[in-house]
Amino acid sequence: MALHLSWAFVFGVLGNVVSFLVSLAPLPTFYQIYKKRTSEGFQSIPYVVSLFSAMLWIYYALLKKDAMLLITINTFCCFIQTFYIVAYFYYAPKKEKVVTVKLILLFNIFGFGVIFLSTFFLQNPLTRLHVLGYICMAFALSVFAAPLCILRKVIKTKSVEYMPFTLSVFLTLGAVMWFFYGLLLKDMNIAVPNVVGFIFGILQMILYAIYKNCPKKMVEDPKLHQLSEHIVDVVKLGTMVCSEVNAVAPQPNETNNNGGVVQAQNIKGNTTDHDASNKV
Repeated sequence: MALHLSWAFVFGVLGNVVSFLVSLAPLPTFYQIYKKRTSEGFQSIPYVVSLFSAMLWIYYALLKKDAMLLITINTFCCFIQTFYIVAYFYYAPKKEKVVTVKLILLFNIFGFGVIFLSTFFLQNPLTRLHVLGYICMAFALSVFAAPLCILRKVIKTKSVEYMPFTLSVFLTLGAVMWFFYGLLLKDMNIAVPNVVGFIFGILQMILYAIYKNCPKKMVEDPKLHQLSEHIVDVVKLGTMVCSEVNAVAPQPNETNNNGGVVQAQNIKGNTTDHDASNKV
């Protein structure tokens, strides 16, 4: 039993390290927002939902009483996600500020409040823990389904430009750490969702190996990169890891414009020569 607990502590610490790195992943995005002085083009929902997830797991860990490592990482996540939300709110247009407030009211106040009130006053502590555990597991499973969208995009575009390999590796590592942590604690609410996370992480690495050498398409949808950033942010709710990539779409119009200028100059030259010949 003591050996199991010691190994659970090791995997929990490793899970904390990986999750800490993931929680810092949106920093490049917010650096862009800071440089542009606007958060237009980005959404606040990944950070609001991340905060909601961290609040749920802290509540669950407090009831469980033997999952201190869940409390440490999710407390940090609450802090960093609050920082992201405040920074986003500061630079957001008025319309996006209203949307962010509504999301906070929906998830972090109303949603968490309903879950807290519906479970805290259950007389049987074991029943309370089981109900809350099922809620956390269901939410984590829904979060792990987020990569399905980006996997479909990779297959459709035959490009891994929007699925960084680092993301796939750390998602898989994080899922492994938290799976063994939950397994050694005999807590399936922690272990089961990370099985799904591990499977999706492996699928992403397989797709990366298949499509990494495929040539990039000349025309890309500029909204696709933003979609991938939000998917990455949502994925990290379960095991938390990513690295964001900035893609610059080529400007095919430049060649056309230059070609058009040359053609116009040729036409102008021909017209001038024609006029000169008429005068002669």
